[in-house]
Amino acid sequence: MPGDRILVVDDDDSIRQIVRLCLAEEGYSVRDAPNGEVALEVLAEWDPELILLDLRMPIMDGWEFARRYRLTSGPHVPIVAFVAALNAAQECKDLEVAAILSKPFDLEDLLTAVRTQLPLAT
Repeated sequence: MPGDRILVVDDDDSIRQIVRLCLAEEGYSVRDAPNGEVALEVLAEWDPELILLDLRMPIMDGWEFARRYRLTSGPHVPIVAFVAALNAAQECKDLEVAAILSKPFDLEDLLTAVRTQLPLAT
């Protein structure tokens, strides 16, 4: 539901900006990071309810981020993977992801994935 916190992790500034604006317009609270290393720093001080994660990034890619994130204590939120590959499912086979969005993606597909993964209001 709007107001939920979402972390966007992608090395492409334009994608982060578009996704951040789209989600903010829908009422979500959004933080972003250009790579997995910065994302782990954000997680140390902010608890999102969903992570949107690009897999191919410099410094720390999405696979390494997901591995390290799963090693942290506490509950783990769903991860939606952004994948620019012909065989997205194969790219994500070793990851625990809740959903996959193939790049380039439509903003409506993004919003559908977000709404599907966030828990319903009680």
